[in-house]
Amino acid sequence: MSEHKILLDHGSGGMASQELISSLFLKHLDNPILRGLEDSAILENQQGRLAFSTDSYVVDPIFFPGGDIGKLAVHGTINDLAMRGAKPICLSLGLILEEGMDIEDLEKIIISISEASKTSGVPIVTGDTKVVPRGKGDKIFINTSGIGVVADGIDISSLNAKAEDNVILSGTMGDHGITIMTRRAGISMEGKLESDTMALHNMVATLLKELPEDIHTMRDPTRGGVATSLNEIAANSKLSIEIKEEDLPVTPEVRTACEILGLEPLYLANEGKCLVVVSEAATARALEIMHSCPEGKDAQIIGKLKNGKPGRVVINTPIGGSRVVTPLHGEPLPRIC
Repeated sequence: MSEHKILLDHGSGGMASQELISSLFLKHLDNPILRGLEDSAILENQQGRLAFSTDSYVVDPIFFPGGDIGKLAVHGTINDLAMRGAKPICLSLGLILEEGMDIEDLEKIIISISEASKTSGVPIVTGDTKVVPRGKGDKIFINTSGIGVVADGIDISSLNAKAEDNVILSGTMGDHGITIMTRRAGISMEGKLESDTMALHNMVATLLKELPEDIHTMRDPTRGGVATSLNEIAANSKLSIEIKEEDLPVTPEVRTACEILGLEPLYLANEGKCLVVVSEAATARALEIMHSCPEGKDAQIIGKLKNGKPGRVVINTPIGGSRVVTPLHGEPLPRIC
């Protein structure tokens, strides 16, 4: 392309649009279904129940340590499908671009989307691009929708959590949220501070293959963090959840940054972690499986469901105290994903 900036003409549907599609999108995202550039993608018959999810991404900044808005969009929708026990089979990609965006930056994001799609084995099969006038957007917004298949016999829902089930968190809390906050504020921290964005569907598939009846609930604690997701599970299951403060995994870098900024890791967004509610009998095996996967190498038990006050989450402290953990109120950091 001769132009180095996105123009309104790139969203017109005319020659400039076709050039953008052929020289950029198909260059990196090409596959047999997308290549036809039809108005919709036709999928082969699938065995099982269909799962469908959609999400939009407006993160600021669009590039950050550990990823970018493109990688985040692919992983986020894959994980939403996986949390219901679905095998993701395809994604759509909707882009809203601002006039004046650097095409070089756009290509970096499309390359990142391509790499995330290919690595996860979930292709982009349809898409759309719109361009808004300068000042009416913020470089790029992305919408991804995904379709997955839930095998017969798999029923993952927060309604299925049972008393005495254990809660496993697949890794450390708050990595994505604090990375975005420090990057946006221009704060430099010692150590390795980066987003945890990653796809979790392969680890989930391994868990469900071996423990299909023992995995009752899964959630990816994105906006609102682990605290809000636990409250949602407690409310839907009509049970209480007790967690132990000393069992909550947090990296030293995240803990230090939270202390400096006055934040609680329990409420920070995660983009590559999941909560797994599993029967007590199968907990040890679930942990073993998760530890064998790169996505769950730092997994650990953080709590247990109880027949206490329905919908209440309580954290027990090392000194013998306890406090109620409420859902997130307000938005401490907008545009986190």
